[in-house]
Amino acid sequence: MNRLYTDLLIKIIANTIYGSGSQVIDPAKVGETTPFNREDRLLGRDWPAIAHSMAGVRRLTNVRDLVQQAIDENVPGDFIETGVWRGGCCILMRGVLAANAITDRKVYVADSFDGLPPPDAENFPADQGDRLYEYRQLAIDQAQVQSNFAAYDLLDDQVVFVKGLFGDTLPDLKAGPFALIRLDGDMYESTMDSLEALYPRLSPGGFAIIDDLAHLPCRKAVEDYRTRNHITAPMHEIDWTGGWWQKPIVDN
Repeated sequence: MNRLYTDLLIKIIANTIYGSGSQVIDPAKVGETTPFNREDRLLGRDWPAIAHSMAGVRRLTNVRDLVQQAIDENVPGDFIETGVWRGGCCILMRGVLAANAITDRKVYVADSFDGLPPPDAENFPADQGDRLYEYRQLAIDQAQVQSNFAAYDLLDDQVVFVKGLFGDTLPDLKAGPFALIRLDGDMYESTMDSLEALYPRLSPGGFAIIDDLAHLPCRKAVEDYRTRNHITAPMHEIDWTGGWWQKPIVDN
């Protein structure tokens, strides 16, 4: 792999090169920004005004490293992210494939492309009071994400868009196995829907990345799923909110 290429991809996707400002995290203040803060961008604590990911440099680096590890260890399957925003993590996955001249794996880009849904508190009490659906800053349509891929010359038939709510699209998705799944649904329902549909299709030795463990409904969904399925693989910390584990070669 050309590491200089993927290092540069990370810097561009996070926009640490030009240092664009951040959106004010308030649903009533769409379009208002604050100055660039390098530490916040490193840790993914801001909602960038221009950058193609809010994951931050450390979580982007984690994506790059685990995609590469899956390739190096010949873990079978494709790559998927559920909850993509402007597409940055998926763009990076496709870039790593390009850097390795791999043409027989795909990147699945799964999102509603219309922001988050209102909470279904009756069926998922952990989501009670969640207000992320009010933040239209999170609603990036599919055409814009496709345009972002194209800006890197990485939009091709190895990129597959999956539009809709995860509970509707993922169970019947004709895809898998996966070498890596990256979940960024924020809510209990979104996270659980993704785990239930995708983790059984994750290859032994593959990687499960969770973007937002600091968000309590997401953390509870992960803990509930791991407990119910007797998953004891250690969770590795990425930064203040991201974590990942490797699926055992032989399930215990």
